[in-house]
Amino acid sequence: MPALNLTFTDDEMEALRAAASARRVSLKAFAHDAVLASSSEHSLRVGDAARRVAERSAELNKRLA
Repeated sequence: MPALNLTFTDDEMEALRAAASARRVSLKAFAHDAVLASSSEHSLRVGDAARRVAERSAELNKRLA
């Protein structure tokens, strides 16, 4: 299974450990879920932006076709 090594400052690592502990999950599970959530959110934002551009340019696209 692919793996990823990440480097954090001591303060960042302390904050991550505290957040994982507050959610009662392992640091590994917390980091995994956070990365996937961020990736998913990014994909949704890109899709939303593409839809807005398509909606705003629909009339122009019709005239240019």
